Amino acid sequence: MAKEYIKGANPYMPLWEHVPDGEPRVFEYNGEKRVYVYGSHDTLRTQYCGYDQVVWSAPVTDLTDWTCHGVCYEATDKSVLYAPDVVQKGDTFYLYAAEAKGSRIMLASSRNPAGPFTNPVKTELGFDPGILVDDDGRVYAFWGFCKHYCAELNDDMATIKPGTLRQNIIGHCRAQWAPDDGAFSEQDSFFEASSPRKVNGKYVFIYSKRYNVAVPELGVHEDCNGFLSYKYSDSPLEGYKPGGDISFNGGEILRTGDGQGEMTYRWGNNHGSIINVNGQWYVFYHRQTGTDEYARQGMIEPVEIAEDSSGRLFIGRIIRGADGEPLASVPVEMTSQGAHTNGLDARKIISAGYACHLYGGRKGGANGGMGGAYIKPVYEQTDSVSAPVTDITSGLTVGFRYLQFGECAAKSVSAKIAARAAVCVQVRIDDYRGTIVASAQLQPGEQSLQVPVTVPLTGKHAVYFEFLSESDGIIAEFDSFTFD
Repeated sequence: MAKEYIKGANPYMPLWEHVPDGEPRVFEYNGEKRVYVYGSHDTLRTQYCGYDQVVWSAPVTDLTDWTCHGVCYEATDKSVLYAPDVVQKGDTFYLYAAEAKGSRIMLASSRNPAGPFTNPVKTELGFDPGILVDDDGRVYAFWGFCKHYCAELNDDMATIKPGTLRQNIIGHCRAQWAPDDGAFSEQDSFFEASSPRKVNGKYVFIYSKRYNVAVPELGVHEDCNGFLSYKYSDSPLEGYKPGGDISFNGGEILRTGDGQGEMTYRWGNNHGSIINVNGQWYVFYHRQTGTDEYARQGMIEPVEIAEDSSGRLFIGRIIRGADGEPLASVPVEMTSQGAHTNGLDARKIISAGYACHLYGGRKGGANGGMGGAYIKPVYEQTDSVSAPVTDITSGLTVGFRYLQFGECAAKSVSAKIAARAAVCVQVRIDDYRGTIVASAQLQPGEQSLQVPVTVPLTGKHAVYFEFLSESDGIIAEFDSFTFD
């Protein structure tokens, strides 16, 4: 019987789909609760986003089973649409559509969370709108780019209630686009991607943070906005307290000693939010593929949420003291498994496009460095399409966290690898320099390998493919693999 391709991994949508900036929402419709994701749509390929927006959803019982509901909105003037948001009030769903590359925010509505959203009217909001419908029915909007705004909305959901507009409730980053208004904050560093949520009765403001200082423990040594960060308050429009970072899209972070780290994936802009699904919190964010930021893909990771005895809110991966008290939170891992929290089934076909670690090679650095290896975007809408890792040079490792081998030990590994030079492929587990469990030699022109696994593999492991060659040039393209 033919093997199945893994689906619902990370990215959780099919590899041919490119929906970044995803705002997740749990809505009940026709008696069924589903997670709906609303985001931009990277279809133009040479610039951000596209001319339409689509809706994807999954049952709350299985976040690996995603369905596309098709186009839900197109701009009134056929312009490019940036990041949207959707909320429910009463029996109506409201889409805040960012037309004309986010310079005009339109409000459209539907009785179906999948749309289509119709009857658009212009709002008084700005770039990257995020909306919160509070428990008492009051509605708050957050928006901005390198400067932050928020306000309460009138009952029309589109206009600002007089006297409620606030500016810079958190300080912004230092960037060429930021105003010189005295509101710079190295700690807050607001960039874009406003997403207000309610957690444990607290108002949580999630946003893209642009670090203007080094974060050496994560391998960040330049201005970087690959983070989703948060602050929290007891009031929706003021009083936000320090939070932390929830996610970072720089891949697996290698620990290099003395508290230093090194990223293994090319970071890029980030946008998303958190949501509670059946008692488990998740962060939705995006990563980059290709050689630019125009083929982004939605990612998902479980997150922890906790409060200490003083009421401080922690979101991410929680660090606790000996007594169990939360002490700090750090970004969650960037993984290949996503909602497959027990690991990807190693006996299914796994595309190389699910790699969360592309490190080393003759070009060096995360994602192979400038001109190095990358995940090639694909657009063929079939279940068997695979996004290959291409432009591989000697020394590159391609890592997947995590695979599940089960109780019956894997005996062999097969892979589609197109060799352009003589290349040695070594399969390692648990660490990119970990135990070698399989090894193969490929000659130029060979397209695949199948070799024994020398160490019985059971349970859950990270898996790394290492490529070695005497050639200084591009040596291979890695399409997919499976274990038997």
